[in-house]
Amino acid sequence: MPQAFDVDDLYLHANVQSLHTVPGASSAVADVRTVDRENNRYASALWRCPMDGSPPAQLTGGGHLDSSPRLSPDSRWVAFVSDRDGEASQLHTVRLDGATPRQVGHLPGGVQEIRWRSDSLHLVVTAEVPVDPDLRGRRGDSPGERPDDAPEVSWRLPYKLDGSGYVLAREVHLFDVDLASGDTRQLTDGAFDVMGFDVHPDGVRIAYSRTREGRFAHCTDLWLRRADGTHTRLTTTHATVMSPVWSPDGSSIAFTGAVLEGDAEPRLWRFDVATGQVMPLSGDTLDVADPASVCWSADGRRIVFVEVHESRHRIAAVDAADASLSVLRGGDRQLAAMAWNHRHFLYAVDHPGQPSEVWWSDGPGTEERQASDFNPWWRDRTPITVEARRFDVPDGIGGTESVEGWLLQPAGMATPGPLLDDLHGGPASYALFSYDSNVFWQALCSAGWSVLLLNSVGSASYGRAFCRRLSGHWGELDFPQHVAVLEQLRREGVCDDRIAVSGKSYGGYLAGWATGHHTDLFKAAVVMAPVGNIETHYGTSDGGYYADPVYVGTAPEFDRRVARRLSPLQYIDRSRTPTLYMQGKDDERCPKCQSEELFVSHLRASDTPAELVLYPGEGHSFLASGMPRARADAARRVLEWVRRHTEQPAS
Repeated sequence: MPQAFDVDDLYLHANVQSLHTVPGASSAVADVRTVDRENNRYASALWRCPMDGSPPAQLTGGGHLDSSPRLSPDSRWVAFVSDRDGEASQLHTVRLDGATPRQVGHLPGGVQEIRWRSDSLHLVVTAEVPVDPDLRGRRGDSPGERPDDAPEVSWRLPYKLDGSGYVLAREVHLFDVDLASGDTRQLTDGAFDVMGFDVHPDGVRIAYSRTREGRFAHCTDLWLRRADGTHTRLTTTHATVMSPVWSPDGSSIAFTGAVLEGDAEPRLWRFDVATGQVMPLSGDTLDVADPASVCWSADGRRIVFVEVHESRHRIAAVDAADASLSVLRGGDRQLAAMAWNHRHFLYAVDHPGQPSEVWWSDGPGTEERQASDFNPWWRDRTPITVEARRFDVPDGIGGTESVEGWLLQPAGMATPGPLLDDLHGGPASYALFSYDSNVFWQALCSAGWSVLLLNSVGSASYGRAFCRRLSGHWGELDFPQHVAVLEQLRREGVCDDRIAVSGKSYGGYLAGWATGHHTDLFKAAVVMAPVGNIETHYGTSDGGYYADPVYVGTAPEFDRRVARRLSPLQYIDRSRTPTLYMQGKDDERCPKCQSEELFVSHLRASDTPAELVLYPGEGHSFLASGMPRARADAARRVLEWVRRHTEQPAS
């Protein structure tokens, strides 16, 4: 007899974090994250995944955090980041055929990214380097250990990042590591951070993305480290350059990025090394879902990557010469990771009705098979149906348009029941399917609820015009579309009047806007890590100063009058919807003041129930990647709040 999904299932769930292989290899390597419930932490192990659909074999284990695996060019070694020797994020290697992992070298700041040189004897990594913030980027003596109460001097933007806090006491640089000896050598130096890189097929030159200096340090450019150790800037017209990847012959560099500051829809580009020209490889309807998935075909004619199209992820290839697109593998799902050895594909699937597993296929048009069984417990849970729906909604200018949403329901549901309208973040994003982010979806469906995931105007992956139309009209164009869809579902008998709303980040913004503008539609609301006051978000968020001008539609200037007009704080005193506010206390993306302003104003305006829950030590992603107990507590509070206030509405 199947049992209902429960919040505690998050302690059972194994999540495939990444996959990596190299051309011609017979296996890929995955890192799979599990939960250590007793110690309130995560563990991750490496698995060898054959590229023929055979079951995976575990390479490492023991309760450590082994992550970010990279297979060597000769397919003999796996380099990875681990805390297994008592220090976080140090470089380790293990033989692909199985052996005892060993630490290679030591970098005090810890290793972030790993790439092999072509000889399989050396690696290039990024690691943090401590600096003295009082020097404001100038070189000086080694700063040594900084006391916890040391002053935090800020002279550039950004000076803080969500998940890291204050960042001006360190820089991120490239290092060479000798596999045999562990000797390390620093390759870059300066008041900047290396954000992504790739090693040329010759094993010497390195293409890398690095931040600018001063008040534009949120922008990144493409740079080249040449064989003689000199460094050259390759791009000047892009605001963002991410994840450079060399072509097999070294003549081109593919990268994802954007020309405009604050553009949240990365496109695919090709840099021609000989001419210095940058060619766009994607039009207005093509978005890269995962920059880490970008790789070249053996002949250098195509670039293969995971594309997001109408909120679905598909494996696609774009012609490097004429930018024509072909779809290699699609479906009503999303992909957490993808690996390709030029013959076979491995990919990790995200879907509300399926657990995180690795799938295998020979290529386009061939049968695909599930290759892993990391989550057998899922088969014992009540099944959930996931249906894609189109809805006709107001377009904001007097007409109508069609938008898409996903409807989650318990299998066999025949009578109207309660419904949660869960609003996605962004807004230049779409409904994300990862189980780890939304464990309350399955629990609600098991309890007889429906869950609506609507990609209303402003959502990414439906064309840039559709996405950018929301700039300057947050809440004004997209919320009426939600109302129209909910009214249609009620007429159809999908739900009754027991409707709740929830959302995180921009979804939290829209949930707060909704309760202040529509006081009788929702019986309960959950507002998580929101933008509550755009005017204060501009100066307190790690990215507000360059993103908010785009979002209020006045870039490059920031119009505070528009920001106030569009802020939920201006209307929250009208709300008569019982609202739960939740926030990571150390959130730097949408700082806790955003929830606090809404909560205080809401609570002072009436006797409508409202609560604020802060999670110490947690950042913006507390619901998806926070500590397990925080995730479980947050999911339970969502369930308890919407159930209580939909069944017994406040007077």
